[in-house]
Amino acid sequence: MSTAPTSSHQPSPRSARQKALEAVTSRDVVDWWATGVSDIEPGVIRLRGYPIQELIEGATFTQTIWLMVRGALPTPGEAALLDKALVAAVDHGPQAPSIAAARMASTCGVGLNGAIATGVGLLGDVHGGAGQQCTELLVRIADQSRQSSDAGALERLVAAELADHRSRRAYVPGFGHRFHPRDPRRDPLLAAVRDAVDAGTVTGAHLVVAEEIERQLSRSGRQPIPMNIDGATAVIYAELGFPPALARGLFILSRSVGILAHSWEEANSGQRIKGPIPPPLLPSYIGAGSRTFDAGAAQ
Repeated sequence: MSTAPTSSHQPSPRSARQKALEAVTSRDVVDWWATGVSDIEPGVIRLRGYPIQELIEGATFTQTIWLMVRGALPTPGEAALLDKALVAAVDHGPQAPSIAAARMASTCGVGLNGAIATGVGLLGDVHGGAGQQCTELLVRIADQSRQSSDAGALERLVAAELADHRSRRAYVPGFGHRFHPRDPRRDPLLAAVRDAVDAGTVTGAHLVVAEEIERQLSRSGRQPIPMNIDGATAVIYAELGFPPALARGLFILSRSVGILAHSWEEANSGQRIKGPIPPPLLPSYIGAGSRTFDAGAAQ
């Protein structure tokens, strides 16, 4: 009696990848980019819970910025103060590296998206980061002063911070300007903060810190070192309770408007491939003198 042949082939065990895929549920998929910022469905757009139709009808751009990053709408006083900070930092001309780079990129035909990305990409710790750094400084000193029972704590804390900066030969962020003896944006911004303090919108604790830093930097016998745009807007962002990292983000958002305007102007100028200096000028060469390559010696 013959028997049917049996196959020696056995099903291979499931791979680790197959097992992992089988373990993924639909909830895992839809929660992959779970967000509390926007709720999007067919025919529905809600930002932080507010229907977009209502925001279009009643909210300003500044209010919407606050809503998106903070999760709730600002008071009218908060929105007005933030608006002034955003307006103040919009532009500082082609001498600002971010704007110069964006204009140069625009002449290379990369389009507005590439030109703006080029400019924004230069806003790092040195060019664009002072506002965040100053906000961190103001918040740190204000917090330490608040926790101290010493009546002279603020003056002592500021003196210690400045001494530390001097010992490290470090720049004090938010004070002094390489171009303006007195930044024209300082006074109106600080006046707006004082008005907000009088209205009860903000406490003024960080304004007091900034003014004490300015006072100690500008003591008699020294050249005055007033706050610059980074310092004045840092006061506003700190007073409004924005984390320091968001202070830089808001500065970048503001400066993007100027970068857009300059990129668009340069794109319509008709010039192509503009370099960092106009021809026929060429950068100074400081390398080795003229040499002859010896192919034999290189073998």
